[in-house]
Amino acid sequence: MAKAASKSKKPATKSKTSTKSRAKKRNSAGTGKATNNATPPARGKWVYTFGDGKAEGKAELKELLGGKGANLAEMANLGLPVPPGFTITTSVCAVFYAHDKSYPKELKPQVEKALQYVAKITGKVFGDAANPLLVSVRSGARASMPGMMDTVLNLGLNDKTVEAMAALSGDRRFAYDSYRRFITMYSDVVLGFAHHHFEDILDTFKDGRGYSLDTDLTGDDWVEVVGKYKTAVARETGKDFPQDPYEQLWGAIGAVFSSWMNARAVTYRSLHNIPESWGTAVSVQAMVFGNLGETSATGVAFTRNPSTGESRLYGEFLINAQGEDVVAGIRTPQDLTEAARKESGSDKPSMETAMPESFKELTRIYRLLEKHYRDMQDMEFTVEDGKLWMLQTRSGKRTARAALRIAVELANEGLISRKDAVVRIDPASLDQLLHPTIDPSAQRDVVATGLPASPGAAAGEIVFSSEEATKLQAGGRKVILVRIETSPEDIHGMHAAEGILTTRGGMTSHAAVVARGMGKPCVSGCGSIRVDYGRGTMAVGDRTFKVGDVITIDGSLGEVLAGQMSMIEPELSGEFGTLMGWADEIRKLGIRVNGDTSADARTAVRFGAEGIGLCRTEHMFFEETRIRTVREMILAEDEQARRAALSKLLPMQRADFVELFEIMKGLPVTIRLLDPPLHEFLPHTQAEIEEVARAMNTDPRKLADRARNLAEFNPMLGFRGCRLAIVYPEIAEMQARAIFEAAIEAEKRTGKAVAVEVMVPLIATKAEFDLVKTRIDMTAQSVTRETGGKPAYQVGTMIELPRACLAAGEIAETAEFFSFGTNDLTQTTFGISRDDAASFLGAYIAKGILEIDPFISVDRGGVGELVKIGVARGRKTRPNLKVGICGEHGGDPVSVAFCHEIGLNYVSCSPYRVPIARLAAAHAALGKIVASRVDDGRS
Repeated sequence: MAKAASKSKKPATKSKTSTKSRAKKRNSAGTGKATNNATPPARGKWVYTFGDGKAEGKAELKELLGGKGANLAEMANLGLPVPPGFTITTSVCAVFYAHDKSYPKELKPQVEKALQYVAKITGKVFGDAANPLLVSVRSGARASMPGMMDTVLNLGLNDKTVEAMAALSGDRRFAYDSYRRFITMYSDVVLGFAHHHFEDILDTFKDGRGYSLDTDLTGDDWVEVVGKYKTAVARETGKDFPQDPYEQLWGAIGAVFSSWMNARAVTYRSLHNIPESWGTAVSVQAMVFGNLGETSATGVAFTRNPSTGESRLYGEFLINAQGEDVVAGIRTPQDLTEAARKESGSDKPSMETAMPESFKELTRIYRLLEKHYRDMQDMEFTVEDGKLWMLQTRSGKRTARAALRIAVELANEGLISRKDAVVRIDPASLDQLLHPTIDPSAQRDVVATGLPASPGAAAGEIVFSSEEATKLQAGGRKVILVRIETSPEDIHGMHAAEGILTTRGGMTSHAAVVARGMGKPCVSGCGSIRVDYGRGTMAVGDRTFKVGDVITIDGSLGEVLAGQMSMIEPELSGEFGTLMGWADEIRKLGIRVNGDTSADARTAVRFGAEGIGLCRTEHMFFEETRIRTVREMILAEDEQARRAALSKLLPMQRADFVELFEIMKGLPVTIRLLDPPLHEFLPHTQAEIEEVARAMNTDPRKLADRARNLAEFNPMLGFRGCRLAIVYPEIAEMQARAIFEAAIEAEKRTGKAVAVEVMVPLIATKAEFDLVKTRIDMTAQSVTRETGGKPAYQVGTMIELPRACLAAGEIAETAEFFSFGTNDLTQTTFGISRDDAASFLGAYIAKGILEIDPFISVDRGGVGELVKIGVARGRKTRPNLKVGICGEHGGDPVSVAFCHEIGLNYVSCSPYRVPIARLAAAHAALGKIVASRVDDGRS
């Protein structure tokens, strides 16, 4: 192996490009542990050339050449004006990191041969003192990572070649302007001497001369500035700025490969599920110069508007500039089209009027590229002395709204199929369309980060109690409910708040689940925040916020921000409905909703749900007027007292069920019998105990003793689920009666038969299920005798214990359907509390023990295997067994793909994830779920 000629010592710096994501790790394709599956090169071939209308590579070699290199080759093969160059493959990057930053021994001669190829096309020679070839050195991973890795332009300049450039161009200013750019960029990227040092030198020089713009400097001025730059480099590094072009080249190549592992690139890969093992390619390309005067320019263009998807050229350019000037913000870019110039009110000429011939050529090329790639393109170009050169094209980043419009319009234009259009939309990106989001142009003051528990953004005054939230909301004020953790008693406060912030709890905590059901933003598990209820403050580091202070939470990113952020409201455009219709034609899985209220049901129907897959009846009792009655029932010491409390609950349940059945209009409704971990309903304060005691006409002290006796050390594995129905069968009787009477009533009102599925929770044995099912069937018979109506129903079970998966064959002898409760199944399989796991799961993921939080995406190797066993054994007994899942995984695209693969009938998820599940199910049917997530960065 040949050792890299130079190693970058550049410290990690912040990128100018935002790395926001709303992407979470989902599968092995999104981790650094994946194996390198790049296309193998021809034996010993590490370098691929392009230029002069031909190339050794092509677009299909993106895994080997990276996105940039593959697309440069493709444009060259299309006969487009591409400066000649060559690409060093991603395979070299793999060797580079596997062998202590060394290169294959064949690489150096192949690079030298490729330089000769470029020299032959350009008529210039690399390192020649009379007619020098200058090059750019750029990174290019197979997935677009804009701004994350390093670039060096104008490489090959030194004290001799700069004079040659001045003589050849007849423009000393141009030559030394290019030289100072090269020194700045090379020193920053390769030598570790930060960019800001050069900015300070230049600013001091301009102030001394009374200049305001870089373009005010003359050639002699730049000569003097270059001298100051070189002196600073020598002083800082202890060595003169390198003059040997080959030393410069290998230093830049090594730095670009090294930048694959810089902090911002690592973060970006983590956010966008790009495997570390993919590596980057390096493209070396002959320089063309946009800073050669008024007949030269550089710019960036999109073939469609990346924000709206509108089909017209979008972008900006600068005359007499190089590429970094467009993004640096030093000069104000100009519009490409005259129409855009008029809309922006700019008094600077558009490219269309200032450079009409180059603009005409750009228009021809952008139309050709979009048609060729069948997608919106993001292009970089340079005009050198009136000639247009294409430097890059790639599938452009876009908002979810733009992605929908572009996909639908491309399908309608016949460039892609409807299936292609469906695959191009990342299901997770639909969150942007269903919830308010923070304006991308807003300045974000992030004070803390937690878990992105429920998407969307909200702003409001801090309140620390549900009572205060309700009071302020009634007065027309917007609030964010901040709690250490929420409980069922906070339901009214959560309903009143714009969003919820908790310092404890995971992605499936009470706050997370309820917030998602309500469609409210939630950030949970924000452990860096310290809440002091007594003082009415929350503290983060040295910052303290008090009641009434305004904060914004971003539930899509898990961020807490100071102040009021401007928001963008969701728009469900016509393209949304069109594309979702296409997805529905493709998918095989049914999509139901986890819904407990009429609001849930109406939202779900609007979003295309095909029934209710989980109605958690205990959630119907969270309202303040009902929870007291539930407490009466739980705390009752005998059956008579329990039945008295249940008689109060019966009409409430019946009315709720009637409303749900009417809204669903004959669609299946799966109702889970009461499954409250008792700690969620027991009274905790003296005031709550006294309130229940008054209602029960009993001694508060006696009631407090009863509550203490019922308290459990591990309530999630305690007296809950079917255990309640077995010990207190009157509870199951009341609920079954409410269900069947409501079904009969709803059928009378609507004329539509009600498809009821009664689900028994937390079953571990067939005997448990049979006991409860017998009680349900007896109640149905009683209701039929009393009313004359005969409710159609099925009785099935929620599979959420490992034993139930193993005993599924026996259970299916009497159970008519299965629904996997993957939240609890994950808990019981891993032995991890979903409410407490946030404290250590992050470390597990960082250390590679787990690839992803198993409460976010189904753990295929463990929980997934149990599900497969349960399905197989259940269907062996009952071949037509209907099987679904109703845990939070039902709204996770990768988990949806798993459900499709193992042949489930449906998934059930929270209301605002129904469209995501519909689209994910279509992706799964097309076998595209993983590829669409990590392929090329499409939104």
